[in-house]
Amino acid sequence: MAELLNEVIAQGGTTAMTRPVTGAELRAWMQTERAIWHIAEDTSGALLGFQRVEPHPKHGAYVAQIASFARPGRTRLGIGSALFEATRAACRAAGYRWINAEIRADNEGGLIYYQSRGFETYGHIRDYRLDDGTCVDKLLKRYDL
Repeated sequence: MAELLNEVIAQGGTTAMTRPVTGAELRAWMQTERAIWHIAEDTSGALLGFQRVEPHPKHGAYVAQIASFARPGRTRLGIGSALFEATRAACRAAGYRWINAEIRADNEGGLIYYQSRGFETYGHIRDYRLDDGTCVDKLLKRYDL
């Protein structure tokens, strides 16, 4: 999963992350209390994408913060739809009330993806500073469970 995420980070423009991650970092993220992770694989077992949620650090334990990643060049295959169906059901079962998504305003594919899942815009972060010093705008979207 770190390899896939690092491909997305290196491509740029779709995530707020700017530095590579390690497998150890991902394993630590997986240990977050109430974190939920789903993966998508092809028939040979190759990883196509993954989605994770964890409690939102500012909105509290009943709001899930979502992140979605698909292998570059392997989008529009229904991966995101399948991942979100699993994530939505798991979030409901875990007692989350809504899902928060923070999407870079220049990430057209991400904005379309979350809109197509039924997320609604509720806010905007201007000039969000990434780790590399770049400033981007973000749209805040929510999906009520």
